[in-house]
Amino acid sequence: MNASVEKPGGRMAVAAGILAAFAVAGVGLVAFTELSTRERIAANERAYLLRALNEVVPAEAHDNDMFSDTVHVSDEELLGTPEPVTVFRAFSGAQPAAVILTPIAPDGYSGTIRLLVGIAVDGRLTGVRVTSHRETPGLGDGIEAARSDWILGFNGRSLDDPPRARWTVRRDGGDFDQFTGATITPRAVVKAVRNALLYFEKNGQALFDPRPENSGAGQ
Repeated sequence: MNASVEKPGGRMAVAAGILAAFAVAGVGLVAFTELSTRERIAANERAYLLRALNEVVPAEAHDNDMFSDTVHVSDEELLGTPEPVTVFRAFSGAQPAAVILTPIAPDGYSGTIRLLVGIAVDGRLTGVRVTSHRETPGLGDGIEAARSDWILGFNGRSLDDPPRARWTVRRDGGDFDQFTGATITPRAVVKAVRNALLYFEKNGQALFDPRPENSGAGQ
């Protein structure tokens, strides 16, 4: 009886097929993991932003869906970037209540600092929060509400409180505290908040008009 002899080419083809199958499975697994991770990250970011928006402009101050009621504006000098930034708008009934600007402080110690700056229709700050930064832990990260109450010192302030010339840190002759061993970071944030107020003073009315049809009360 003649024994059959398996050709080397056949074994290689089988091995190649197995490797290809593993490669396809691996790519599919990576793609599935990346997609599910991306969706989870997006959901977490949205939830964080919603919480921050409600901290800056409390829910009881408006009755529209502020997350969806937005416009986009550009002003490199006052908003810190040449790119359009989002403005979240708060209405109480048909009346404007507040906006939340999203300026950038481009001159932080370790890079850009992204902010939420809430401004009531009368020009007073309803709140300020930092949404991202790369400042030094233990020094510059005192701008985070979770790290210190420094950021809460903006509440209720306006371009007249303190006077405009004093809208800087105490080291520069202003009214705002700096951190021990870290002046650049709070200086950058104070400047960005002041510039956001200047932008609102210049463009406040235009930010509320026109109002999108899908931003009605009770959403």
